[in-house]
Amino acid sequence: MLMRISDLHVSYGAVKALDGVTMEVHKGEVLSLIGANGAGKSTLLRAVAGILKPLSGGIEFAGRSITRQRPDRIVRLGISMVPEGRQIFPELTVRENLEVGGHVLRGRHKKQALFEMVLATFPRLRERLRQHAGTLSGGEQQMLALGRDLMADPQLLLLDEPSMGLSPILTREIFSLVKTINEEKGISILLVEQNAHMALDYSARAYVLETGRIVMEGRSGDIKCSPEVVEAYLGVG
Repeated sequence: MLMRISDLHVSYGAVKALDGVTMEVHKGEVLSLIGANGAGKSTLLRAVAGILKPLSGGIEFAGRSITRQRPDRIVRLGISMVPEGRQIFPELTVRENLEVGGHVLRGRHKKQALFEMVLATFPRLRERLRQHAGTLSGGEQQMLALGRDLMADPQLLLLDEPSMGLSPILTREIFSLVKTINEEKGISILLVEQNAHMALDYSARAYVLETGRIVMEGRSGDIKCSPEVVEAYLGVG
């Protein structure tokens, strides 16, 4: 087990966003978290990343508690998050965005090795290293956001709605790259995705979140066949 979340409670003022969430991420897996808008999916990722502080409950990563660690410390421990909407730095070049991602690391040789790995994974970025990130296409910006987080050398990658704003063709390309990152780099991935079909197709296991609570968990193939999931999230029934 790489990460365990135990009885996690998070609120926005008087509004309870997560109500006793317990889940696990295993080493080397792609795990998806599906649910309707407002179910608490992004809140969970932000809590793991240290952006939100839980009211109670715990988060353990690689055998140590990270429940109240600062976001920068969590990145150094091996968790990186690609936020919803990508949030690249539009006025910086592609190269500069990638360098920002690697600022938490020490050692020039390690940074250079990661830089070359990112460019090998996303060859299109190599062609645009001097280009301002804000002029990239939506798909290229998502590649840059992924590459920027890979520069931190994570063990666990948190992906928040990677298909947002992308065409079906680009969505498939991004998910194929996510699969490559998982299989070839051995990086575990916790995937939050509104496109439940894609999330379940590309993950081994899944959790279903409703109004801040886990209501179902299991193998993605089994969850995809669940009548309740089919009716609620897959547009059939």
